[in-house]
Order: sequence, then structure tokens, then C-alpha cells
Amino acid sequence: MPSNADFKVTLNDGNVMPQFILGTPDSPPDYEAVPDVVKAFVRLGLRAIDTAWFYGAEPYVGKALKELFDAGEVKREELFITTKVWPALWDRAEFSLKKSLSDLGLDYVDLVFHHWPVCFDGTDENGLPKVPRDDKGRIPFAKDADWLTTYKDLLKLRDAGLAKSVGVSNYTIKHIKRAIDETGVVPAVLQVELHPRIPQLDLVKYAESQGIKVEAYSPLGHNGAPLLKEPLIQKLAEKYNVEPAFILYAYHVNRGRIVITKTTKVERVKTFGETIIPTLSSEDLDALDDLGIKNPKRFVQNDWGVGLGFEHWKEKFSWEEDQN
Repeated sequence: MPSNADFKVTLNDGNVMPQFILGTPDSPPDYEAVPDVVKAFVRLGLRAIDTAWFYGAEPYVGKALKELFDAGEVKREELFITTKVWPALWDRAEFSLKKSLSDLGLDYVDLVFHHWPVCFDGTDENGLPKVPRDDKGRIPFAKDADWLTTYKDLLKLRDAGLAKSVGVSNYTIKHIKRAIDETGVVPAVLQVELHPRIPQLDLVKYAESQGIKVEAYSPLGHNGAPLLKEPLIQKLAEKYNVEPAFILYAYHVNRGRIVITKTTKVERVKTFGETIIPTLSSEDLDALDDLGIKNPKRFVQNDWGVGLGFEHWKEKFSWEEDQN
């Protein structure tokens, strides 16, 4: 019987990655739900978990993994675990990754991302990031800092065996080109906000032309899952006899991309085993793209007071340009 666990891609470094991934929350009120949700997800035969140092949920993921390992329900090598290095630790990637590994109870992660291509200024007495803002609410950026330092350091940590693959998150075409040009190493995965309201066709096309697999976060449109209410998505859900969320998952999986789902409800996890991601027609996939082409909307946008060169970001300038 087919399963959502059957959807997989091979990365440019030869590692195999599931296309359907469980994301983890970044809000303390949701942390207590994480162990049960992770265990329920894995018990369905699904094998990929996405988290990050910044989210704060990694100790709770680690708790679930330990219980699963101790009970013999799954082996470490059967799982695909992802973490990320936050910009306030741009020059301390090793510290960040080792902290994540400690919290997760693992010797290595399968994929580590550079979370954002910027460098924040400021850490507290414990070496942990602090994020002060100026009188305009802007996060201060580290002076004379280079965001590419993080990517370079992650490549070294991969070579040291602490991660199997290295990816980049929230990079534009310009960021990707620079990373490749200066290191000679093509990232394995690009993780960005991606859904029918912001298809980012040029970015996706470029990344895939370089052999980079694209991974979508916030596929339902972030808080409140606003895309579930889109008339076209509801129409397609009826056509394919699935919940609207599965149309949005299929939008990525059908095109060979990776998609992150997120929930704090065990009962919601059960649907991931009961409903198989459908195969949409090419016409329906194109119609979903057309939503964003005609009416683009970015739902995830940190108020840093600067842009990064992204499409449909409210700032009209990139951070590099603003500094010149």
C-alpha cells in the first residue's frame, strides 16, 4: 500500500531525503506537544523532522527520539533530521550545531541549513544570541561581518561528520551564486517560503538548474493557514477528494520538491497516514502557480527594517545595497 513515506528525492551529494517532513514549532506554549506529535509521525512510517536551534523545540524533539530509540521502534539511520544555524551565531556555527546535537541527543544531523544570509550583532553572557532593536525596531547587523562565513563553516562541519548534507535557507539567486562561486560547493537544498501565492518561479528554476532541491516552508500560508480558504484550492480538494492541505502538499511533491507540514495536534498527524498526497494534473499545477503570478503574497517576513532582495518583500532594497 502506498504511503507518504514513499516520496523521496536524491540530493546532489547522493543522500536520499524524504519529501514530506514534519516541522516543529518555535513558540514555548507549543513545546509540550512536540514529543507526542513526533512519535505519532514516526509511528506512521514517516521519517523526516525539521527543526532549528532558534525554534527552541529541539530538547523536546530529542526526548521523543530517545523514547523511540530506547523502545526499538526506529533506528537512527532510518530518520532524516534537519537543523539550522541562526544569524546571531553566524560566526559560531560549530557552537550552534553542537548545541543542537546535544539537545537532539544525536551524533550528527542529516541536513544543516544556514538559516538566513545575514549576520546579527549581539550575544549574552552565556554566548546565546540576544536581539536588541533600535528606535525604529530594526535588528542591528554585525559590522564587518560576512554571512557567507556561516555557509563555509557548515561545509567544514559536514566534512567533520557532524552533518551529512548542507543546505541554505532564505537565499536569493544572488546569494546562491555567491556561495557557489566562492566555495565551489553547490548547496544540497534550498529552503524558502513557497506556495501558490508566492511560487518564486525564477528562484526555483535557477536552484533546480544547479542541482539544488527546493524545500517549501509555510506551504499553507503560515499562521491561520489562509491558503486553505482559497477557492481554487478548495475546488481542487473536492476534485481529488482530499483535504485542501493535501493539494498544497501535492503542489510541491508532484514537482519533485520537498514540503514541510507543521502541527501540534496528534489527531492531525493521523491524517498523514490516512491520506496519500494526490497526483495533480499539469493543468491544475499551472493554475496554482497562476494564483501567485496574478496576486502574489509573502506571509513570512521578519521586520528587520531591511530587505534581502526577495520578491514581494515590503522593503524595496536589499541589505547589501543599503550598506553601500
